[in-house]
Amino acid sequence: MFKKFFLAACVALSAFTASAALPSVTLQDINGNNVDTAALSNDGKPFVISFFATWCKPCLRELKAINNVLPDWEDETGVKIVAVSIDEAQNAQKVKPLIEGKGWTDYTVLLDPSGEFKRQLGVNDIPHVFVVDGNGNIVWNHQGYVDGGEADILEAVKNAAK
Repeated sequence: MFKKFFLAACVALSAFTASAALPSVTLQDINGNNVDTAALSNDGKPFVISFFATWCKPCLRELKAINNVLPDWEDETGVKIVAVSIDEAQNAQKVKPLIEGKGWTDYTVLLDPSGEFKRQLGVNDIPHVFVVDGNGNIVWNHQGYVDGGEADILEAVKNAAK
């Protein structure tokens, strides 16, 4: 009985993350502007949401690796990157200097100090990446990062662009 319930729960969770729409949470970008997460879009093209924190070394490696190949990704798929910091309010002031210092100026950077957006998407550990198709549906997600893992993200973006 428990195995059937567990399997059903896993299938339901997979279905949610496979084609769910983004929840509506009001966040601020690094310039203090309010952004409704349900309104995130890329003019009908896919985009990536990457949850990170300033203290998370794998997150920073992943964002750096993506930044290194982003011009090629943009040429190939038109993708854009939305980086969502989960740093708590007392550390949120570190995000903008980090982003600017790394030269990640092509990223849309949002702050989720309360963790509400993170919770609504079921993010438990970071880095955690979501690929959203041109219709605003989550079509792929992945937790963790190993060097070279950005190739999997690109593959998911290509599939979302079809």
